[in-house]
Amino acid sequence: MKTLADIKKIAVLGAGTMGPGIAQTYAMGGYEVTMWTRSEATREKAKVSLKTSLETFAEEGEIKPEDVDVIYGRINFALTVEDAVKGADMIQETIVENRDAKAALYEQLAACVDSDVIIASNTSAMNIFEVVPEKLLPQQIICHWYAPPQLIPLVEVVKSEQAPQEYADIAVTLLNNCGKTAVLMKKFIKGYIVNRLQQCLNREIFYLLDNGYCDAEAIDLAAKASFIPRACVLGLLKRADFGGLDMTANNYRNHSYTMPEHGDEMPHVLEEHVEHGELGIKSGKGFYDYSDVDIEELKAKRDKQLFEVFRLQKKFLSDPV
Repeated sequence: MKTLADIKKIAVLGAGTMGPGIAQTYAMGGYEVTMWTRSEATREKAKVSLKTSLETFAEEGEIKPEDVDVIYGRINFALTVEDAVKGADMIQETIVENRDAKAALYEQLAACVDSDVIIASNTSAMNIFEVVPEKLLPQQIICHWYAPPQLIPLVEVVKSEQAPQEYADIAVTLLNNCGKTAVLMKKFIKGYIVNRLQQCLNREIFYLLDNGYCDAEAIDLAAKASFIPRACVLGLLKRADFGGLDMTANNYRNHSYTMPEHGDEMPHVLEEHVEHGELGIKSGKGFYDYSDVDIEELKAKRDKQLFEVFRLQKKFLSDPV
């Protein structure tokens, strides 16, 4: 069985939305990384994305300017899955959320990966433990990242029932050593922790919008001016401790809140935006209008603000209330 000290090389399979940022994180942590993607265009785009992101990290003082090329030099690209995983001690799968595509990839892995290699999936929408071949289950875990993965600290970790606890523990420690905040889950559930919480919020958000109680800007302003910054200090359950668990219990006893009816149905306001092709920044309009905005400049501004927020969050995490 591998130990943390045995992990030297990590293969990242998939170079689309998540792959480059994940590869960057591992490389910044000192690991040799080999990336694979099926598409040459995606591969070339990933190279540009990696270099640009590392330069941004240098501009923000997160790494030294002279380390940009050093870190980038730790990342190689392979043309086949077999070449990517050759000699790898850990594999991070980040390919498209398509069951058939993932099943096909894991069949390839089953034929070419040693039994002591830790395999982690980044899947967000499916139970990967129902997809991978039975042969791989004793070495299969999930490391679920959030976008953009090089910036968002959280990675949720959960192992298959057949995998040893040590593999999940290795992943948590490795991710923490790479500067992430790894959270260990006791068992798998679809949506993990944060996606399930966000889905509950979405149910309320769209209920308020569909029924005309407020607009999108009011919801965002209210959230940014209240529980979101407070959660950086207290989280959610410690907040309940500070407010008093008796008050929380009384909210249930008094039925001061009831869930919206039909909360699992497609919200009208969301359906209308999608039907009109208003998909957010990718189309130039969503809940907000981005038609006269330079999207790349906007994303760069987002990243700089995230750097500042997460620096403060890291400070609070290292000295919690």
